[in-house]
Amino acid sequence: MIVADGLGDAEREDVSILDVGKPKGRLDRMTGVTRQVLRRAVELDADIYHLHDPELLPAALSLKRRSKHVIFDAHEDLPQQIMAKTYLPPIVRRPISTSAAIFERFACRRLDAVVAATPVIKEKFAAFGIRTVDINNYPLEGELEASTSWREKKSEVCYVGGISAARGIKEIVRAMELSNSPARLNLVGSFSEGRLKSEVEEYPGWTKINELGFLSRAEIRQVLDQSVAGLCTLLATPNHIESRPIKMFEYMSAGLPVIASNFPLWRDIVKGDDCGLCVDPLNPSAIAEAIDHFVNNPEIARRMGENGRRAITEKYNWKAEEKKLLALYEEISAKG
Repeated sequence: MIVADGLGDAEREDVSILDVGKPKGRLDRMTGVTRQVLRRAVELDADIYHLHDPELLPAALSLKRRSKHVIFDAHEDLPQQIMAKTYLPPIVRRPISTSAAIFERFACRRLDAVVAATPVIKEKFAAFGIRTVDINNYPLEGELEASTSWREKKSEVCYVGGISAARGIKEIVRAMELSNSPARLNLVGSFSEGRLKSEVEEYPGWTKINELGFLSRAEIRQVLDQSVAGLCTLLATPNHIESRPIKMFEYMSAGLPVIASNFPLWRDIVKGDDCGLCVDPLNPSAIAEAIDHFVNNPEIARRMGENGRRAITEKYNWKAEEKKLLALYEEISAKG
């Protein structure tokens, strides 16, 4: 695994982690870091290269020129993602998005396959005649399963993942201000913008936040273990509406009811398995009411949490997805 986090090389659970150094900024991430990643990748002389970041597509083409097998993992719809970038001036978003779409299509047609994070993304690439497999990022069954009884849990809810305005942090902190229960929020993850963090720290609801930062998987399990519900109230960007966010399924895997955005796809999952509540992600009052509902009704929270865990066991787990991924690797390896 080649990364750019500045933490150095490591060996973890039989995985070799090779670090090329933390980028100095967005431009360095797209230029200097990409060159360093490509250099380390060539040195490895691997059988298959599976790339997860769109800025690595030039590296993917370079590897193909070396007759290597290369897969691109499309986590999101890149052109739509660019349109939602608030740090880009509105006047340049569409030209950049259009250029990215053209280059993405050009590059991926020359690769061995694309792994799509959702069926919608799969359909987009398949329409261009690109070999595409949709592999959902579902959790490992049992990895985050709780050990604490509901009687021992605290009056806490949690949010785990990247923290940004598009992921609803402003509305979540405002919801904590409006909450009438003794609830506190365990906030796990890193802010994408320092200015955003400074802004929400000024909200009255911030006094009810346990800011925990970036945590290991074992530490995340402990946070989930002491919480009574998990929040996944992302805002309605095109990529979010059709996504299947891993955090929602991880909450379910841990036996927590979810408080999720009321997008049709998410509502079908949450309501279909009776494992939480769906709310308007732009409405802090609705989020606060859902938080209070689970804090004040632990038996309902427990029952819905058990429903979610059952759904993970029956259908939303990594076992089936792993088989699809390994089959793709074997198919590509067989090409010689």
